[in-house]
Amino acid sequence: MAPRPNWKGYLKLSLVSCPIALYPATSGAERVSFRQVNKETGNRLKQQLVDSETGEPVDSENKGRGYEIGKGQFLMVEDEELEAIQVESTHTIEIDSFVPRDQIDERYLDSPYYIAPTDKVGQEAFAVIRESMRDKNMVGIGRVVIARRERAIMLESFGKGILGTTLRYPYEVREADGYFEDVPDIKLPDEMKQLAAHILDTKRAEFDPAKFEDRYETALVAMLQTKQAGKPVKSEAPAARPANVVNLMDALRRSVAAEKPGKAPSVAERRKTAVPAKGTRRPPARARKRA
Repeated sequence: MAPRPNWKGYLKLSLVSCPIALYPATSGAERVSFRQVNKETGNRLKQQLVDSETGEPVDSENKGRGYEIGKGQFLMVEDEELEAIQVESTHTIEIDSFVPRDQIDERYLDSPYYIAPTDKVGQEAFAVIRESMRDKNMVGIGRVVIARRERAIMLESFGKGILGTTLRYPYEVREADGYFEDVPDIKLPDEMKQLAAHILDTKRAEFDPAKFEDRYETALVAMLQTKQAGKPVKSEAPAARPANVVNLMDALRRSVAAEKPGKAPSVAERRKTAVPAKGTRRPPARARKRA
């Protein structure tokens, strides 16, 4: 049985429309989550609203919304006033334009939703819109109000349905220039690029999310099961930090050799490409020799 939809309304293309529903395409419900508890009693804690000026507790019925217009000054806004703001996209997703999918900057993609028709009468109109986008290899751009906020939404054919992905506004996306301005332009030797390309080819694979493993979540569940069984939790040694590369060409050559069966580099070979981390003093030669 499909979950409860987040939004119900109409999908509209020119004079063609059909009733639809939006369902969240992702969920974090399976992740391990924690509650805040009192360490002394083990009881769950409850948060309490407190007036920032008087320090007095505030009952939930006195909680309201305020827009800050000055320091410590708020313009009170009632729920009814927000609900009275009705724009077309509150109940209708109208497709304003169609664009090639590869023109969508990935940084603008936000939350995905499954879109499906909600009655038999509108299924044909839904199929027309879906198949037209598929045939033209285009995606639709429209608007939708979710949680009282109007968002741009990208619509694309997805199997028998449509995948809708809300889009971020330009002011929500940071320009990249400031982050990369100190990265120098480096002319790489052809051999170095060829070695790197060979490593990429040996690791080439098909995208398969089923192979993804949340190793932190797995370790977290194992730790909780150990505690629940009344057994002591053992502290694992921290993962080894990657060594700093001294000779990149040598490291690439050894990496290529390591990808061949039975050709893993020796410990001595790996040490040649690494230097100690900052702040770590190497032992004197005499001590190293005794070791």
